[in-house]
Amino acid sequence: MDIVYTIWLRSMKRYVRSKSRIIGSLGMPLFFLLVLGYGLNSVVRIPGSAGQGYTGFIVPGIVAMSVLFTSVFSGIQIIWDKQFGFLKETLVAPVSRLEIMLGQTLGGATTACIQGSIILVLSLFMGLSITSMLGLLIAAAFMVLIGLSFTALGIAIASKMEDMHGFQLIMNFVIFPIFGLSGALFPIDSLPSWLRSLTLLDPLTYGVEGVRYGLTGTTQVHPLAGFVVMTGFTLFMLVAGAALFRKVTG
Repeated sequence: MDIVYTIWLRSMKRYVRSKSRIIGSLGMPLFFLLVLGYGLNSVVRIPGSAGQGYTGFIVPGIVAMSVLFTSVFSGIQIIWDKQFGFLKETLVAPVSRLEIMLGQTLGGATTACIQGSIILVLSLFMGLSITSMLGLLIAAAFMVLIGLSFTALGIAIASKMEDMHGFQLIMNFVIFPIFGLSGALFPIDSLPSWLRSLTLLDPLTYGVEGVRYGLTGTTQVHPLAGFVVMTGFTLFMLVAGAALFRKVTG
């Protein structure tokens, strides 16, 4: 497990040293919180929102969004390492590719969860009230599952690509529909039946609702069902990511 820890530590050091990356990753989530949260809070009423209004409703979705985008785009590190030769040096080392992939995944998921936690802390100053410490732990567990699964997805796609710009375009094409259908910004129970069915096919929906249940005590999907789906999706993506990473060349 030394190689897993070493690669994880490398990811963390790169993250901590890149102040612009930390600040830049907060831009879109804060925009959604301020513009949508404050802008629509007085005109939008969410049934069963525990009196927190629209701002309280979208905070869990924005936290999940921050984890999602940070995690999937951490896969670009694979392409970066390819272009600068670091990946080739790692692959010829006497370690398994599974350990390398796990180290990259854990590093990306950790940075994603840190970003989500920053948004969560900032949202406390915007009026969010957390139901309990147990709820906070539940939300953290779902954040970890989102981070692991979508970091593995990013690594899986990056393993088959050579160009950073192409990776970013493809990830935007994949991730924006996943986020848009997740119910992060709107209650899924109010959707037409055909659109609600699509929403329930989106794995991120279960992560968002899990975070929402932990932070506000309200949910539109049973939290146990959400945990089972997210755990299964995470395991699937870890296996798929490891399988594709085994075929990568430096």
